[in-house]
Amino acid sequence: MSITKKVFDAADRLVHFDVAYAHCDIPCGIYDPHAAQVAAHTVIRMDMFIADIMKSGGVSAEDRNRLVRCIEVKEQHAELCKHEIEVLWGDYFKPEHVKANPGLHELVWNTLKAAGKAKQSTDIKDAESLLADVEKIAEIFWKTKGVETKRVKSFYPTEREFVYPRV
Repeated sequence: MSITKKVFDAADRLVHFDVAYAHCDIPCGIYDPHAAQVAAHTVIRMDMFIADIMKSGGVSAEDRNRLVRCIEVKEQHAELCKHEIEVLWGDYFKPEHVKANPGLHELVWNTLKAAGKAKQSTDIKDAESLLADVEKIAEIFWKTKGVETKRVKSFYPTEREFVYPRV
């Protein structure tokens, strides 16, 4: 054991430092709403699969297995979407961004709620609402960087749009 570790261990025994946990927070400066958009598209796609399974009757063991897997993936990606938005909100957006975009706080709050609703629901409209909110955040994000955006039809089976920077 190094002398430095011994010194810190001794100090910890005397002072009892609290353990601190944190996201990167270096800050690395690498932020992008793309991952949130991909996650929202995945939620839509899983709702599409779930609807197909339910229309077919979903009675075979294979159908039930597929249904459970789709629900699990949908919930994971709704949570991932929520996490990505929380990172943008907590680590990227600054007071001047909120001032320049007065509805940003409410939009982020509503997006986080929409992600939760998309987890609970199999109604594709809830997943589409989540994607719509994420796209608005993506547009604001790029606007804060002085970059114009464009909406492009997805090449994924969801056939919804993605917001990309116009470069």
